[in-house]
Amino acid sequence: MKILKADFIRSCVGPAQFPTDSTPEIAFVGRSNVGKSSLINSLLQRKGLAKVSRTPGKTRAINLFAVVTDDPQLSRFVLADLPGYGYAKVSKTERAQWAPLIEAYLGRDAQVCIVMLVESRIISPQDAETLLWLRAIGYEPVVVATKADKLKAGERVAALRRLQEGLGLSGSPTFMAYSSVTGEGRERLWSVLKEHCQT
Repeated sequence: MKILKADFIRSCVGPAQFPTDSTPEIAFVGRSNVGKSSLINSLLQRKGLAKVSRTPGKTRAINLFAVVTDDPQLSRFVLADLPGYGYAKVSKTERAQWAPLIEAYLGRDAQVCIVMLVESRIISPQDAETLLWLRAIGYEPVVVATKADKLKAGERVAALRRLQEGLGLSGSPTFMAYSSVTGEGRERLWSVLKEHCQT
């Protein structure tokens, strides 16, 4: 798949700014500092499109991007970068505003595919809770284990298996490893996303 165009649309801080047309949407969700922005830039092959920061909680609104590809199966879509959950160096009041914002976004009658990012080296209770919540509201997310390049060759298989088992994803066809550094997993993720956006 070739990305023909990828442009920032706007940052949404309320439902009035959410998309209203029928264009498919792919939403990325994950813990703060899980590598969400890096993965988005890698997936779209655009440096600096999604702003990368070492500070957890940098994404504080839902950032929307319009994407055009040369693949007729997924020629146009909106990519949504959701605020990271978990630890963030912002006020509790501001963090408390994120949950209703995300719930309002996902609660719309829209065609949304969820990509949930988890770190390949960490099993987090918050990830398990988020997965259960997404399922409870009707979503079966594509789960991507980020920073796969940081796993040593000898620990890779066991680490990914522990992560799958910890999240209850053993045998899931939509669980995969990804590295924004090497590009590992990019083609597989596109393949899964094309399939999900057509269902």
